[in-house]
Amino acid sequence: MTYSGRNKFEIARFSSDDENHINKKLPKELLLRILSYLDVVSLCRCAQVSKLWNILALDGSNWQRIDLFDFQRDVEGPVIENISHRCGGFLRQLSLRGCESIADGSIKTLAQSCPNIEDLNLNKCKKLTDVSCQALGRKCSKLQKINLDSCPSITDISLKALSDGCPLLTHVNVSWCQSITENGVEALARGCPKLKSFICRGCKNVNDKAVSCLATYCPDLEVLNVQGCDSLTDESVSRLGGALRRLCVSGCARLSDAALGALAARCPDLVTLELAQCAQLTDAGFQALARSCRMLERMDLEECVLITDATLVHLAMGCPRLEKLTLSHCELITDYGIKQLSLSPCAAEHLSVLGLDNCPLVTDGALEHLISCHNLQLIELYDCQMVTRNAIRKLRSHLPRVRVHAYFAPATPPAAARPRPRYCRCCNII
Repeated sequence: MTYSGRNKFEIARFSSDDENHINKKLPKELLLRILSYLDVVSLCRCAQVSKLWNILALDGSNWQRIDLFDFQRDVEGPVIENISHRCGGFLRQLSLRGCESIADGSIKTLAQSCPNIEDLNLNKCKKLTDVSCQALGRKCSKLQKINLDSCPSITDISLKALSDGCPLLTHVNVSWCQSITENGVEALARGCPKLKSFICRGCKNVNDKAVSCLATYCPDLEVLNVQGCDSLTDESVSRLGGALRRLCVSGCARLSDAALGALAARCPDLVTLELAQCAQLTDAGFQALARSCRMLERMDLEECVLITDATLVHLAMGCPRLEKLTLSHCELITDYGIKQLSLSPCAAEHLSVLGLDNCPLVTDGALEHLISCHNLQLIELYDCQMVTRNAIRKLRSHLPRVRVHAYFAPATPPAAARPRPRYCRCCNII
């Protein structure tokens, strides 16, 4: 329902009977404006105050942005259909994250009633199929962002429908939609040239051809997450363009130093780079990267098992903005590398998170060096067996705000004063 002539009649009808003082002091347009700043819960409470406030609170103009995550277990089809009819063309943003009871019929009603929707979050709406995306493609041409993370029945048909009907799409997330292949990604890339963010974690069928299509047809692509797309090679990564700011290729174990060299040459403005489990990468690749990508702020190098202290030397010299660095399971890293990192401009001004889990050569000496990192907020030291409690206490005395995640096995209990009997008392009596 909108603030139409009918609503004006109903408001006038109830205003004369309502004794609430604020209703007489403020014009109804201003009351509507005030209510527009409230969340879903507050609007529902206001709707129970009086007949007039019920009309005002449930006016579609107040329901332009709705997040139903807190009510996910209670949200079923009729709720979405009622909201769709009430909001109509006013609805711009809707989050149904985790609302697993929602099915295709509800989304079809939404698409029919709310053609101006721009941002739709359907994360973990597991009952949805391609039918929903086909309805959105037919009716919601203004859609810009859609999140289909963990909707397992979504296939290439959905991406084709969205590419045909939603040319303004800028952000798409199809993580764990494991039926998505190169064909769907190619259709999306060709039909949505304004795409800025594409996330497909766990989509094993997304390959080099898919990523190459994104690089070719989406020149404004800033965010690409292909975590676990383990068939990717240097060929497609080498085609990514200069607009890229955030790249996650964790779990893409076929990548080599050639990919890092290409990123250094083509993507100098990278801010985030996640390379966990890329076990072929070496110090040479990171040397090339550090020379060109001086804007890097976050790096995940977990299980890059071939890198040594030389990589930390390169990052210390070339990446002065580094804030978060994960080196877990990089077993060749030693105190010397941590020392070089601690002496760098990034450590003095920016470094806030450092992950050193399972780095067996890191000792108390590393923590001595980190005392100079005044902005350090978190350091992870699980299974760093050469780091002691005393070193952690000393670090905290210099950096009282730092959180240290470490584990120390409990001390072995002392041996019993007398040998334990080999059989129970009952056996002795018998």
